[in-house]
Amino acid sequence: MANKVRLGIIGLGAQGSMYAGFIQDGMVPNMEIGAICDVDQAKAQVVESTYPDVPFYDAYVALLDSGDVDAVVTCVPHYLHPEMGIEALRRNVHALVEKPAGVYTKQVKELNAFAETKPELTFAIMFNQRNNPLYQKIKEIVDSGELGAIRHSSWIITTWWRPQGYYEQSAWRATWGGEGGGVLVNQAPHQLDLWQWICGIPQSVYAKVAYGFRRDIAVEDEVTAVIDYGDGATGVFITAVHDLIGTDRFEILGDNGKIVVDNSLTATVTRLMKPERELSEGMDMQDVMKLFTGQLDTSNYYSSEVIEFESKWGAQHTGVLENFAANILDGTPLIAPGSDGINGVRLANAIHLSSWTGKDVSLDFDEDEYLTELNKRIREEGKFPVRN
Repeated sequence: MANKVRLGIIGLGAQGSMYAGFIQDGMVPNMEIGAICDVDQAKAQVVESTYPDVPFYDAYVALLDSGDVDAVVTCVPHYLHPEMGIEALRRNVHALVEKPAGVYTKQVKELNAFAETKPELTFAIMFNQRNNPLYQKIKEIVDSGELGAIRHSSWIITTWWRPQGYYEQSAWRATWGGEGGGVLVNQAPHQLDLWQWICGIPQSVYAKVAYGFRRDIAVEDEVTAVIDYGDGATGVFITAVHDLIGTDRFEILGDNGKIVVDNSLTATVTRLMKPERELSEGMDMQDVMKLFTGQLDTSNYYSSEVIEFESKWGAQHTGVLENFAANILDGTPLIAPGSDGINGVRLANAIHLSSWTGKDVSLDFDEDEYLTELNKRIREEGKFPVRN
């Protein structure tokens, strides 16, 4: 392992195949494919023809025990991420789990707790959007204090349009027992992570969620959530899978300015010359009338800058893979430590629980209550075993 990490890819579906292609094409210079695992025996022929020198396994534990890999990535259904992460670390194999880290916080806490017992190993999560230079810049601005205290944030992210046929591809998709939820656990985990990574973890949430609203599925296909950060600061998160046009707009309002992000490509950063309250107290009605009629010289009050980066979607993933390998090889700090994965799962759980109970739910909610409600829905489906 002197120069390259031998990665075991568990699950050769769309995601696993994409990572294998990146590595084979030399896009992750400090990594090579050590082995591939899939429960579908037909994938053995795919591996033999596409990656002829790579060992294939139909059981992930056999891959972990093979000695062929230094690390693994878990490209499997969500419920399996914590289990596989724990088993990898138990065998002193570094673990990169896909998003979300799990379906419910109790299982993710088990993963995080076990990872703490293996501090010599690398434990990361595939939050590739954290490798987007636009969001890195926004976090840098917010962390610097330029905007002052955050007073409100909102994210409308409805660019997830999925036709009915998408949900009929496999029996586990869009089910409580197989997938663990809908848009919150499948499409939106990156935004739930970025929102908290940049703006902080909220105290509570109240949510209005539609289940099977515009698609014939059991899980959520539309979500509106209002969060409370404390000290009067609030936030709104809106997502759906039935908006064919789609919107991606993220706004952060602070005492000293505002950031507006459109389509995850362009950010308009407005910086006030003084805190908003001071500007308010220093303006008379004549100034206000000039402002409303466009006659006021706004350069005395604020300045704006547009930040734009070219989207390199694949590079975000390869960057996380390369960073994961670099942490293993030389201790380079992780872009997304695995322990951070619980934040998005916790918020998604709180949103579900709020909609199920019709109440405002603390982020420090009763995890047993959540699991009871989840298992109730799994039993009603009658397709998968309940969880513990």
